[in-house]
Amino acid sequence: MKLRPLYDRIIVKRLDQETKTASGIVIPDAAAEKPDQGEVLAVGTGRVSEDGKVRELTVKVGDQVLFGKYSGQAVKLDGQEYLVMREDDVMAIVQK
Repeated sequence: MKLRPLYDRIIVKRLDQETKTASGIVIPDAAAEKPDQGEVLAVGTGRVSEDGKVRELTVKVGDQVLFGKYSGQAVKLDGQEYLVMREDDVMAIVQK
């Protein structure tokens, strides 16, 4: 990965969503909403508190996370789209 997030930021790659409903209806790409689940590819060093101490992030590389539909900033690198967001934008870690 050529991106290294700073402080409490993380790099997330959106996970592909189902293009077919449970009843078998195929959803075209233009009508499909972007998924709000992704895989963490890189994490920053941690949040710096007011007293100067660094608190490690809760999320780790490889975690699947849930986030808001409009969370983070989209960036394109080598034809792939990634999200750069703060750890605060993550709502949950998906347990496997």
